[in-house]
Amino acid sequence: MSRPEYLAPPEIYYDDQQAKKYLTNTRINEVQRSLTERALELLCLRPNQKSLLLDLGCGSGLSGDVITEEGHEWVGFDISQAMLDTASSRDVEGDLVLLDLGQGLPLRTGIFDGAISVSAIQWLCNADKTSYEPRKRMSSFFNSLYACLIRGSRAVLQFYPDSSDQVDLLLTAAQKAGFSGGLVVDFPNSTRAKKFFLCLTAGPPSSSLATNDKRVNNYETSKGKKRNNGISLRSKILAKKERQRRQGREVRPDSKYTGRKRSGKLR
Repeated sequence: MSRPEYLAPPEIYYDDQQAKKYLTNTRINEVQRSLTERALELLCLRPNQKSLLLDLGCGSGLSGDVITEEGHEWVGFDISQAMLDTASSRDVEGDLVLLDLGQGLPLRTGIFDGAISVSAIQWLCNADKTSYEPRKRMSSFFNSLYACLIRGSRAVLQFYPDSSDQVDLLLTAAQKAGFSGGLVVDFPNSTRAKKFFLCLTAGPPSSSLATNDKRVNNYETSKGKKRNNGISLRSKILAKKERQRRQGREVRPDSKYTGRKRSGKLR
């Protein structure tokens, strides 16, 4: 299957049909949620503290739902009007902005506690129009992202590189903008499960994040170690089900077993 960025520019590729697919396809929902949870984990936000985050390439708001469930506020940017219309129709809790990331982020300096992106920044590597120059677009994006982040905060950008050259281009652009950090690769020995994350710090390198260009991290060893921000699993599940009811979705009734850890025993 051809990569989406080779079929059409993102504002054309992500049309009404694709927006609907993102909502109805169970597999897409699961992957989007998993990648967002991992990105939030890599952000290393302070526990029990609400943060203001950027969701870059927010699409139909699936990643924003996870941010909301974690107790944070967010602002989402996307180039596709169809995807934003779908997010708006779902009554997501973040603010939505139509924007081409390659034009830079028109935001105030130093106001965001972090940023995530799921499957978006590889589009910056393409020249979809004759006026587009990928290096300039990357420079505009990373410089404006660096400016709007609080110093010491992080940006975790998951992407699907087409080649090692694309990885080097993105890393170089980020470092020229002032970011430290590098590349995190989950499941590095798997062809299908391998996932790439740019883990960047706005300013000097953090002691808990690798400062060299590339860091390999097998997510399988720490998959279950997710932060809960002091909120019980049951409370998070009940809050999510209530939001889904307000959106008109069919939700199973609550019971005393909701959110209870399963024993895993067969009966």
